[in-house]
Amino acid sequence: MAETLKIFKIGGAILDEPAQLSHFVAALAQVPGPRLLVHGGGRGASQLLAQLGIAPQLVQGRRITDAATLDIVTMFYAGKTNKHLVAGLQAAGANALGLSGADGNAIRAVRRPVGAIDYGFVGDLPADAVNTGLLELLLRADLLPVLCAITHDGHGQLLNTNADTIASAVAVALAARRAVELHFCFEKDGVLADVNDESSVIERLTAAEYARLKAAGAVAAGMVPKLDNAFAALEAGVERVVIENALRINEPVKTVLCRS
Repeated sequence: MAETLKIFKIGGAILDEPAQLSHFVAALAQVPGPRLLVHGGGRGASQLLAQLGIAPQLVQGRRITDAATLDIVTMFYAGKTNKHLVAGLQAAGANALGLSGADGNAIRAVRRPVGAIDYGFVGDLPADAVNTGLLELLLRADLLPVLCAITHDGHGQLLNTNADTIASAVAVALAARRAVELHFCFEKDGVLADVNDESSVIERLTAAEYARLKAAGAVAAGMVPKLDNAFAALEAGVERVVIENALRINEPVKTVLCRS
């Protein structure tokens, strides 16, 4: 049976801090066995949009993406951020390969229908979105795939897709072939019971407790799509899901999600 695959999703402020990002990349390169990295780049993209006179628009952690915004986030995610990560992994001794969803038809999405909110060029992932054959081919070649948050619709249109959603979809798709651990890495040590207390890490979080925290407003903004996707992945067959500090991926302090 294939070795357990560890999928890491990196986002948040860590991506904007070169020293911290280098620390994460070096630690990731030392993780044994097959690995795959999914990254966002939201804060840096928002800063670049603002510098270019385009007001970033986010609803519950999800970016509204008009044509101009799509151009910028494509350059930032699939270009600068992706290649910096790949170069850092190469320097740390991990043979990485950077991909958007269009490369090798890695991830195909559909444009989100207009509802109460028009999200623009935002992609949602159907059940067959992930090209598992391609990813398995790369993993068997001892490559570390690095997937950014840009997907495509198969008809020439690039789409901006939430990176947490991509990480979960890739984990679920590959869980049909092998054991998969999904790690969401950012600047906190895990899910906090009190957002103002960095030491209040919830070591074990059930779906019921998460629903209570969300209803109470204790979990909000970008953590909502992260945890929604994390619990969905757990229910869909992913063996283990962890929320942890990107700088401490080899340490025991973290939140482990539980079905019950």
